Amino acid sequence: MMHIPYKPELPKTKQPIVIIGASGIVKDAHLPAYKMAGFEVFGITNRTFSKAQAMAEEFGISHAFETVADAVKNAPLNAVYDITVMPEQYIEILEQLPDGAAVLIQKPMGNDLAEAKEILAVCERKKLVGAINFQLRFAPFVAAARHLINEGIIGELYDLEFKVTVNTPWEMFPVVKVHPRLEILFHSVHYIDCIRSFIGDPKTVLAKTWKHPLKDLSSSRSTIILDYGDTMRAVINTNHDHHFGPQHEESYIKWEGTKGAVKAKMGLLMNYPAGLEDVFEYAVQNENGNYEWTKVQLEGSWFPEAFVGTMANLMRFKEGSDTELHASVENVLGTMKVVEACYISNKNGGIPLNEL
Repeated sequence: MMHIPYKPELPKTKQPIVIIGASGIVKDAHLPAYKMAGFEVFGITNRTFSKAQAMAEEFGISHAFETVADAVKNAPLNAVYDITVMPEQYIEILEQLPDGAAVLIQKPMGNDLAEAKEILAVCERKKLVGAINFQLRFAPFVAAARHLINEGIIGELYDLEFKVTVNTPWEMFPVVKVHPRLEILFHSVHYIDCIRSFIGDPKTVLAKTWKHPLKDLSSSRSTIILDYGDTMRAVINTNHDHHFGPQHEESYIKWEGTKGAVKAKMGLLMNYPAGLEDVFEYAVQNENGNYEWTKVQLEGSWFPEAFVGTMANLMRFKEGSDTELHASVENVLGTMKVVEACYISNKNGGIPLNEL
C-alpha cells in the first residue's frame, strides 16, 4: 500500500482566533477542530451575548465580547477573525475589521452572486486576507484523492461524480431551513466548490432543483451538470428526502481516470446526525492487468477535522508559509458564479418538445 499524505500542514506562528458568532457549527466543528490543532481561541462574540458567554465557558475561551467592535478593539494585532453568522451579516462585520486582517468567512459567500461581489469588493478595499470556509476541500478523503490525482496515479481525470441520497433533518438547521435558495446554496455549493478545486471553472452549467410535495422547503433535491467539454464529466445528484431507512442511503464522491479510480464514502451525511464511518478506496491495475481496489484507513472526517485545513491554510498564507490561499474570496467568486448559473438554468428550464 502506497503512502498517501492527506493531513494539512499547520502554521509556524501563533495567530489568536476571534470567533464572530456562537452557532451550532462553532460548537460542533470550529472549536473541536481548533482544539485538536492547538490553535488559540482568544475570544468570541455573538449578538445574543449569553450565547457567547456560555460557549466561552464551555470551551475555556478567555474572552467573551458583547459586540464585534469590542472584540476588534481588544483583539491582538495578529488576530485571525472567524465569521460564523448568516450571509446577510457578512459585509457589516467585514467593515468593522482592521484593514489588512486575516478573516475566514463561513460559506456561502453571500446569498447570491451580487452579494459575493460586494464581499470581494470590501475585502479588496480593506486589503483583508479573506477566505471562505469551504472545508470539504480539506476533508481527509478529498486531500487523499487530490494526492493520487496530482501524482498521476489514476491517470487523466475524466469523470467526477457526487451522489447523495440521504434523509437530512433540516429541522436541525431552523435558520437555514427557511432560505429561498436552500439546497444548492447551502449544500451542493460544497460539491461545486470541490469540483472547481480539481478541474477549475466549467464552460456552461445545467441544473434543476426540486421541492418535496409534503415539505415546506424551497428545495431539497438537485441535479447539476458542469460542462467541461466532450470527455470530462462532472455531475452532482442530491436527494435529501430519502426517509425510507438507511439500507439504500448513498453518499460518495467518485473520481475516474485513464489509469484508475478513487471512491470516497462520505459517512457523515448518512444516518445523520450520528453518521457512519468514511470509506476511502482506490483502484489501479496490478501486474496481471486487473484492477484491484485498496481500502485506506484515514484519520478524521469532514467534521470536524477538515475545519483545521481551512484555518491552517489561511494562517500559513498570512505568515508566508503557503504561497496559495486555496479558498480565497477571489477564487470562491467562481463558485458563486456557478451557483448563480445553476439558479438561472433552473429558472429557464429545458427545451420544450412542442417547439420541435
